[in-house]
Amino acid sequence: QVQLVESGGALVQPGGSLRLSCAISVSIFSIDYMGWSRQAPGKQREWVATLTRGGTTDYAESVKGRFTIFRGNDWNTVYLQMNKLKPEDAATYYCDMISIYWGKGTLFTVSS
Repeated sequence: QVQLVESGGALVQPGGSLRLSCAISVSIFSIDYMGWSRQAPGKQREWVATLTRGGTTDYAESVKGRFTIFRGNDWNTVYLQMNKLKPEDAATYYCDMISIYWGKGTLFTVSS
C-alpha cells in the first residue's frame, strides 16, 4: 500500500526558510510525477509544485523563484525547499503521487 508522510512543518518568521519532506513507502523511480499542494484555513487547496520523472519542475506563480521541489537520491523522498517565506505561504502542505495518493499534510505558520 502506498503511503506518503509529510514532515517539516514549523513556525517561521517572514523572510525565513523551511524544507518540507515527503517520505514515500515505494520507490518513485517509475512514477510519472510528484507534487505539492497547500491549503490555508478557509481556502481551497491549491497546487504549488510538480516534479516529473524526468526531472522537470513547474511552480505556481505565487511561489516561483522562492520554492524548489526536488527528490532525494534514495528515490523515496521528495522535498519542498521554501525560501523568502511570506505570511500568505502559511498553510497545510500536502504531498501527492500522480494526484492519486496523498499524505495527511504538514502545517507551518509564518509569524513575526
